[in-house]
Amino acid sequence: MSTSSLNITELGDGIVSLSLQINPEKPRGGVVVLDAWLINQIHIAMDRVESMHNLSGFILESASERVFVAGADLAEIDAMDDGALHGYLKRAADAFWRIAALPCPSAAIIGKAALGGGLEIAMHCDGLIGVAAAEGAKPYRIGLPEAGLGICPGWGGTQCLPARIDPLTAIKATATGETFASNALPSCLFNAVAPSSESAHATAVAWLRSQRKQHPIRSIRGDHGLALPGVDQALAQARNELPQTPAAIAVCDLVQCGLDHGWSAACERERHTLVGLRHTPQARERLAAFLKK
Repeated sequence: MSTSSLNITELGDGIVSLSLQINPEKPRGGVVVLDAWLINQIHIAMDRVESMHNLSGFILESASERVFVAGADLAEIDAMDDGALHGYLKRAADAFWRIAALPCPSAAIIGKAALGGGLEIAMHCDGLIGVAAAEGAKPYRIGLPEAGLGICPGWGGTQCLPARIDPLTAIKATATGETFASNALPSCLFNAVAPSSESAHATAVAWLRSQRKQHPIRSIRGDHGLALPGVDQALAQARNELPQTPAAIAVCDLVQCGLDHGWSAACERERHTLVGLRHTPQARERLAAFLKK
C-alpha cells in the first residue's frame, strides 16, 4: 500500500481525521486546491482509511489556514483536452464517493472558504461542521461559483446543495454562481457550528457520535429513493426567474436529470455538461479573464 502525503490521525474511539494538504510542488500561497496531485493523494489515503477496523467516525478537514478548499485547479483543467478532463473529473468523483460510502458517519470541518469542488467534496460527508469566524475577521465564502465562469459544478453540486438547504435558494445560487457569506448562510447548510477552531474537533466528534450511518449521500434523489419534496416546484420557479444563460439552463437541466434518474446518472451528466460548457463563448471569455488574474 502506498503512503499518502495527507495526514491521517486516529482521534480515539474509532474516529479518524483526514487532513487535505497543500500541494508541495504548487503551494499557491498556502491554498488547498483540488488538483490531480491532491485527488491521487485522497485515493491513497482512503486505501488506508478503508482498511481500518472498527471505524466509527470520519472527519475531513484542511491543513490550510486560508481556505478549506478553494476548488479545482482551473488552470490545470483548462490545459486538458476533453478526454483528459473527463478522466480527471471521474477520478475525483470516485475519490469523493469513497468518503461518502464509508460505513460510518462522516463530517467535514469548514472554517474557511469552501468553493466549488471544495464544497462538493465536503457535501460527500454526512454532515458539515462550521467554524464561527473569529471576532473582527472577515466572513468566509461558501458556495458553487462555477456558473459565474460560464460552467457548472462537476462533482455532484447540483444534486447535493438542494438536498441540504432550501431548494429554490440552492438552484438559483448554483445557476448564477452566487456564494454565501459565513455569517449569512442559508438555514441547514451546517449541521453544527463550533465557536472556534480550537473546539472544531470536539464539535465534530460530538456530532458524529449522535449519528447513525444512513444512505451514502444526501442528494435530491437517491438511486433507489424518491425525490425530495419541493424540489420540482423550486425548479419550475427557478426556470421562470433565472437568466437564460447556458450555465443557468444547464444547472436546471441537471437538477431535472437528478429528479428523473437519480444520483449516478445526474453526476455523469454533470461531468459531460461541464466539459461541453467550457467551449461556449461565455465560458471562454470568463475563464480567460479569471486565469489572467
